[in-house]
Amino acid sequence: MKKHGVLNSHITEVLTKLGHTDIIVIADCGLPIPDETIRIDISLKKGSPSFIDTLTVILDDMLVEKATFAEEITQYNSSLEKESKRLLGDKMIEYVSHEQFKEATKKAKAVIRTGESTPYANVILHAGVNF
Repeated sequence: MKKHGVLNSHITEVLTKLGHTDIIVIADCGLPIPDETIRIDISLKKGSPSFIDTLTVILDDMLVEKATFAEEITQYNSSLEKESKRLLGDKMIEYVSHEQFKEATKKAKAVIRTGESTPYANVILHAGVNF
């Protein structure tokens, strides 16, 4: 059994296969996920696990160089945006329209679907490189 890091075997598999600039998405329970994209559904019930809890765990195990949010988060979920930015620290953050965000999910190696039920609680994480 693993001692550290993500215990979910599907998430671990995706993270270990990421290369520089590959992307994964952490999503609320309402984001449409393209059929061709791997869906890792960790939702248990409305609100659980939360977006922030999931982001925290993923950031402990993934080297991230950039994060992308839908620009609508600034208006409709500013508290979650603020907490996400705190967790991301000095990572570059960009904003795109929600439509552009949904289009970008088609390029994701996987979408991790949480139980989060607040608006625009979604982020694209761009893999960094450790050298």
